[in-house]
Amino acid sequence: MRKANGSQLRFLRRDLNSIDRLLNVYPQIPLDKKDLKYLHVINTVYDQQKKIYDSHSHSVEDRIVSIHQPHIRPIVRGKSQAKVEFGAKIHVSIIDGICFLDELSWDAFNEGSHMKDYVERYHARFGCYPRELLADKIYCTRENRAALKVNGIKLLAKPLGRPSAVQNHVSPGERNPIEGKFGQAKTAYGLDRIRAILRETSESWIACIFLVLNLVKLAGVAPLCLLVEIIRSFSAKAILKSIFRSIDEIYNQKILPQVQLNSGEVGI
Repeated sequence: MRKANGSQLRFLRRDLNSIDRLLNVYPQIPLDKKDLKYLHVINTVYDQQKKIYDSHSHSVEDRIVSIHQPHIRPIVRGKSQAKVEFGAKIHVSIIDGICFLDELSWDAFNEGSHMKDYVERYHARFGCYPRELLADKIYCTRENRAALKVNGIKLLAKPLGRPSAVQNHVSPGERNPIEGKFGQAKTAYGLDRIRAILRETSESWIACIFLVLNLVKLAGVAPLCLLVEIIRSFSAKAILKSIFRSIDEIYNQKILPQVQLNSGEVGI
């Protein structure tokens, strides 16, 4: 395997040197923006793989795994069906059924270490801290527990200590809403198959999926009284005044509109 990798690296270096000699002939680079980007990405891939080959290692910082999408990074998840996943990592907060996309990153991050930032974003949005916070065990570090206690936030999670000493246990089903949102986004709206190529387009695609989830939620909880208020606020008198005002303006300009007559019944 190492011998084959060394041969491919030498072949690639030979081809890149040939391209560099051809480009040096031109006073300006004749490649368009897309091809020039590919050339830079391929050079970066060569440098990374050469570094891995020379150091006898198996990893490198910001490793490129796709020439077409160099911003994508491998994220080790340890799942049985996919130990490594490729794509963006997001953090979502759900408040009364409404999703907030707190963080979107193409690099792996520890969401537990960012919990205080998410709480401060809640404070920036609503002007106060939440009364309760339901989180997974990755957020329940001693540092995060102390920070939540200072701000008067109750953490709904497994307490520290021996299980026999714990009186109130958090039911696993209490986290169903946030887990269900991810399932709904992946199953119904394709969150697990983003087909955009560019980084910015992929980020917009992901944000639009959560926008649709919120719109669906709002449409489902819209009270019927809102529709009643719209019907009550309908003023036939104001509509007739607007029609007569338009007719007066038309006749003042001596332009007669086409009149079509029809008869019908009005249901009340």
